[in-house]
Amino acid sequence: MDFIPKHIDINVLKARVKTHINLSKSEVLYALARAGEYKDNETGARVHRMSRYAKIIAGKLIQNKEWLESLLVAAPMHDIGKIGIPDAVMLKEGPLDANEWKIMKTHPQVGDEIIGNNNYSEVMLLAKEIASGHHEKWDGSGYPLGLIGEDIPFSARVVALADVFDALTSRRPYKEAWSVDKAVSCIDESFGQHFDPSLAEPFHQALPEMLDVKEAFKDAVD
Repeated sequence: MDFIPKHIDINVLKARVKTHINLSKSEVLYALARAGEYKDNETGARVHRMSRYAKIIAGKLIQNKEWLESLLVAAPMHDIGKIGIPDAVMLKEGPLDANEWKIMKTHPQVGDEIIGNNNYSEVMLLAKEIASGHHEKWDGSGYPLGLIGEDIPFSARVVALADVFDALTSRRPYKEAWSVDKAVSCIDESFGQHFDPSLAEPFHQALPEMLDVKEAFKDAVD
C-alpha cells in the first residue's frame, strides 16, 4: 500500500474501513427487515425496539460483546419470510381462516430459505436461526418444526420473548397497546410453556432498560 501517505496509520485506516463495511451490512439487513415488516403494517421503530430488547435480555446472561452486537443486527431479520407470503393472506383484514393460517405459518421456513445456507458470518448464521426458530415454543407447541426446549437456538428463544413483549405493548390498527404490567404478567405465565424459563430472571432484570428503549423508539401511533 505504497500509495497511502506515510502519516496515516494503516491499522487505524483498516479499522475505519471495517467499521464502514459493518455499518453498510447493518443498513442492508435493516432494509431487508423493513421489507418484511412493511407487508405486516409494522413500523421501523418496531424493528429497532425489538432488536434492542433482545440484546438487553441476552446481555444479562452473555458477556460476549461481539455476539451481542451480532444479535442486534440479526434480530430484525426474524420476519423476513413474510416477504414470501401472498398479499391476499398477509394484508387480509380480519381473522385468517384455517388454510390462510397454514400459509402464514410457512414464513419461518420461507425466511430460512431467503437467508440461505451459504452464510459464514456470525450475523447471518444468527439471522437464519432466528428467522426459522422464533415461533418455536419451549414446550414443543410452536412451529414450524415443533422443537422442544434447548433444541430451539438460544438466539431464537431470546428474540421470541422480545418480539412478544413488543407486540403486546404496542398499538396496532387491530388492537390497543397493553400496559407494561399486563404484558409482563402474561409473559410471566408463559415461561416454561412458550418461553425458556431460564430467561425469566434476565427478562425482569432487563425491563428498566427495555422501557428506556420503548420510550426512545416510539411509534407515531403510540
